[in-house]
Amino acid sequence: MIPQDSSFPLKDLALYLETQKRKGVLRLFTCGSIGAGKSTLIDRLLQESNFATNAQRLLVTDIPVHEQLTRIVTAASTADVGVVVVDARKGLLPETRRHTYLASLLGLRRLVLAVNKLDLVGYARDVFESIRDGYLQFAGKLEVAQVTCIPLCALRGDNVVSPSGNMSWYRGPTLLGCLETGEVDTDLTGAPLRMLVQSISEPNQGLPACSGRIVGGTLRAGDRVRAAPSGRESTVKRIVSQDGDLEAAVAGESVTVMLADELDIGRGDVLSAADAPPEVADQFEAQVIWLGAQPMLPGRPYRMKIGEKTVGATITKPKYKVNIDTMEHLAATRLEPNEIGACNLHLDQTIAFDPYEQNRDTGGFILLDRLTNHTLATGMLRFALRRSHNIHWQAIDIGKQAHAALKGQHPCIVWFTGLSGAGKSTIANVVEKKLHAMGRHTFLLDGDNVRHGLNKDLGFTEADRVENIRRVAEVAKLMMHAGLIVLVSFISPFRAERRFARELVEKDEFCEVFVDVPLEVAEQRDRKGLYKKARRGELKNFTGIDSPYEPPEAPEIHIDTTRSSAEDAADRIVHDLSKCGVLRDNSRRST
Repeated sequence: MIPQDSSFPLKDLALYLETQKRKGVLRLFTCGSIGAGKSTLIDRLLQESNFATNAQRLLVTDIPVHEQLTRIVTAASTADVGVVVVDARKGLLPETRRHTYLASLLGLRRLVLAVNKLDLVGYARDVFESIRDGYLQFAGKLEVAQVTCIPLCALRGDNVVSPSGNMSWYRGPTLLGCLETGEVDTDLTGAPLRMLVQSISEPNQGLPACSGRIVGGTLRAGDRVRAAPSGRESTVKRIVSQDGDLEAAVAGESVTVMLADELDIGRGDVLSAADAPPEVADQFEAQVIWLGAQPMLPGRPYRMKIGEKTVGATITKPKYKVNIDTMEHLAATRLEPNEIGACNLHLDQTIAFDPYEQNRDTGGFILLDRLTNHTLATGMLRFALRRSHNIHWQAIDIGKQAHAALKGQHPCIVWFTGLSGAGKSTIANVVEKKLHAMGRHTFLLDGDNVRHGLNKDLGFTEADRVENIRRVAEVAKLMMHAGLIVLVSFISPFRAERRFARELVEKDEFCEVFVDVPLEVAEQRDRKGLYKKARRGELKNFTGIDSPYEPPEAPEIHIDTTRSSAEDAADRIVHDLSKCGVLRDNSRRST
């Protein structure tokens, strides 16, 4: 910003702008409890510093005071320094500890405690020192490299930009002075080379090319590089930017790299130095900050975005959750909104990564809802699980196609979903008899039957229902690979889990059958008396009563059992399966 001074000579404008351009950017975020004077402090700092120190420009993010973590997570994950504002009259509050812990967790290693409103306690040295000592004791338990505590009065300007004559006992820096002496930007140029691949370009002058953003280290023409996770290597022939060819490119720059060889590389992969590659794994321990409005459910499928790559992910039961106020590790079965915990993360494919503390871009991730794409959580990868390196997929000679050919059929999963009492099991049973009479090889997985064995350890909470369907979907996939037509009859109330089951197999290997019935009709058919128990409160988490059912939005087959008998419904399902090719002959045997 141009200084607010009418006497500023226009002839020096070019020099001023060039000087500002050469300055680095110090990203800081401010946070504090209600009434701590945060806004006053920011106004005073920016007005008197003209949005810049002598060494650098300031980019300030102000965090509103509320319990939601989204804003502070976003700000702290990209900041260089955090300013935690405290009212000297109130001292350290839960918000102070919460914001400090989150900043530490997100990799911020430099904090300033601004003890404001010292004028309202008579500029008392002992008040400041008591708050300072308590804060340093708390911060000492966290991974914070540098903490500076400053007494000040933002309203009067004491120790904000200039030293205060009212606090002669304080010999430390002013707030602006503290910011001036800090490092500008996190220097990643000396870190291992990491380039996040964003796109693959058409060969230029016969050279394969990829474009992306460098998030660590330095890339030079002639370097030997490795693509991860594939592990293939090549040599950099040219580095091209908007300004032409470069001899080298550093962290923060986006470039196109022309290589000597074709690599097995795609969007989201990582280019590194051949002798210093990132790790590659598909199972991790991660710290997860849950931001969604609904709880995190272990076993539910989510989408994970890390760098430029998006993969499927599931989370196990948390190892623990953190009490932010006391730093205690507490037992947990799931994470509620705004809770933080350590969890194991399982991906549907391997990725290249670095631990978050080494590189935020290759170690930080967000979790997305598979249906809405809304952000549900953010997290930090800590390390790969050992079993991720020790367990490998075993190649086998007799695969799905061989099993299908032997049985002379097209294997698939036919998934029956609907309320209890809709008629799923009855119809699925009739369908199986008809297929059996046609000489088809089938197997019926029924919800009640599976809970007598494989899933007898599961209850009916939302989390248990998610795990129930996850296990059954995986079993159905294995049985389908054996060449069977697998009939699955489960309430399966949540769209996310049904989509998970669908995405385990190929597009033409899954058929969803919605056995539809109004709730009042299902209750009238209540042969087991389950709805009556649920209405009396004797049966908790019962679908349709106190647990939701999410009907399919686009099932392959829709059956209304108020209009069709089980026999008619089965005939229609068999007809539709034949029409869509599921019952086609898949035999490869010679005659």
